[in-house]
Amino acid sequence: MSSPPKVVVVGSINMDLVIRCDHLPVPGETITAQSSLEIPGGKGANQSVAAARAGGEVSMLGRVGDDSMANRLLENLQQQGVKTETVLRTAQCPSGIAVVAVEASGENAIMVVPGANGRVSVEDIDAAEAMLRNATILLLQLEIPIATVLRLIAIAKEAGIPVILDPAPMPRSLPIEALRVDLICPNESEASAIVGYDVTNVESAESACNDLVGLGVRRAIVTLADKGAVIHDGSRTQWIEPFEIEPVDTTAAGDAFAGALAVELADGKPLLDSARFASAAGAIAATRLGAQGAMPTRQEIEQLVRSTG
Repeated sequence: MSSPPKVVVVGSINMDLVIRCDHLPVPGETITAQSSLEIPGGKGANQSVAAARAGGEVSMLGRVGDDSMANRLLENLQQQGVKTETVLRTAQCPSGIAVVAVEASGENAIMVVPGANGRVSVEDIDAAEAMLRNATILLLQLEIPIATVLRLIAIAKEAGIPVILDPAPMPRSLPIEALRVDLICPNESEASAIVGYDVTNVESAESACNDLVGLGVRRAIVTLADKGAVIHDGSRTQWIEPFEIEPVDTTAAGDAFAGALAVELADGKPLLDSARFASAAGAIAATRLGAQGAMPTRQEIEQLVRSTG
């Protein structure tokens, strides 16, 4: 990597309230948890930090509120090397918050209150168009209004900037225009929601990748947690073997994957190599508690990739 590729991430910025418990409660059940911790999060912010630690020059576009958490969220991004000139403050509005329950196995359940993230508007995007057009790659998720996401995709298409869409959280209905991107990287449940059938293993993930490309996506990756990932480069599918780890908290794994993937693709790396690098980033993140603090450095990712051949 000669000079850092320019990655622009547009998305959510939250404060996560992480609660550790033996098991996730079922409806109607009250359990006693082990601990709670406030940790900066939000898919957009998480992926910004992941990309910065993976070696990218990262700019974040989003919104925080005017509450006590706003300064903490901004300062944290800046400390991680993320440029925040286009993170806007929203008057009379709280910052986004997420309640993340993590059980002993590493599995999690998340509830999100969007707050200022719901105010990221088409007008915000138009005001930042010059910065967006200077990006090497654009990384998006779905924790901001879908109309804003569609405007971003339109600007990027006009400017010839590749877009990676992490379709999370999945809305009840995803406009077909949202699939007109260079690459989409859903997990099993998100892929299932898009293609209309259960995606649970490598074979069904291959079918999903084919169908995603048929819907207009240029390239696709379906992540399968401990079963690895399946990629489609526009002509054929390939399976990426998982990295063997002991999961502690899977909260940040998908965001680590997306951020690292954006950096490698922006640096001109082939999709297969980029996806393997991203898989290593996600695997490392899953061995650590929390979101942004779990994101691995480029050196750590490269070391894991080398150690497994």
